[in-house]
Amino acid sequence: MDNWDEVRTAYQVARIGTVSGAAEILGVHHATVIRHIDALEGRMGVKLFQRHPRGYTPTEAGQDLLRVAQTTDEQFAQLEGRIKGRGAGVEGELVVTSLVNLAPFMVPALAAFREQYPEVTVRYLTGERLFRLEYGEAHLAVRAGSAPQNPDNVVLPFMDYAVGLYASDSYIARKGRPAGVEDFGAHDFVCHDNPESRALFYAWLRKHAPEDNMVFRSTDPRALELAVVNGAGIGFMPRMEAARFPDLQEVIPPLEAEWRSQLWLVTHVDLHRTAKVQALVRHLKEASKDIAC
Repeated sequence: MDNWDEVRTAYQVARIGTVSGAAEILGVHHATVIRHIDALEGRMGVKLFQRHPRGYTPTEAGQDLLRVAQTTDEQFAQLEGRIKGRGAGVEGELVVTSLVNLAPFMVPALAAFREQYPEVTVRYLTGERLFRLEYGEAHLAVRAGSAPQNPDNVVLPFMDYAVGLYASDSYIARKGRPAGVEDFGAHDFVCHDNPESRALFYAWLRKHAPEDNMVFRSTDPRALELAVVNGAGIGFMPRMEAARFPDLQEVIPPLEAEWRSQLWLVTHVDLHRTAKVQALVRHLKEASKDIAC
């Protein structure tokens, strides 16, 4: 495409639906928006929009252009973030990602980091999706399991992620306490809804407890933890989180080899040496020393 300005204009019109709205976003006169669209349609030989009194609606060709332009616009934004991330100061946006299970540790640590570096804006993204550091989706990722192998990433050992198998006092009063795995057939369990979950401890649970006994399931780790706390069944919780609830009891001794995972700090090689990423890595490593797993 010869003229990205015209494509970007069409993208904003398709996204917002009006010429005036696109003009405001782009900081140009509405006549410029119309001129860009007319020129783009003339060059491509196809109508990109249906004009009507309420605004502009993309045609099928316009929808195709919208998808391509949106991807390109996002990539430019990610590139801008990576370029800005190379600054010499500890300032600007800092994007951090981890599993949501780690939020009880990560949120206080990131809040303390901001107190130390108030010029930083933190974006903390959680979820099971692996954010792509090579596309600038995050400055730093905390990942669990085996060491990530992408050669463009810098991977540092962080800390152990230890879990335990817990039940609430109310559950034990109602159903009793298993003496071991041989008693699991008489108990209710809280488990991840995805049978292909990568967590070692859920694979272990599915191996030792009957499927029909998985009576409370969810894809949200927070919901699973609340289900255990509220007596829905026996389930796994991070040990550092379970310590917050005095009404929880650990039902069997922890099995280190089957349940414990290693956590890693992962950064892209292009951003690893920047001042703010280095400052955050040091801060998280220091904060992890106070965690008893």
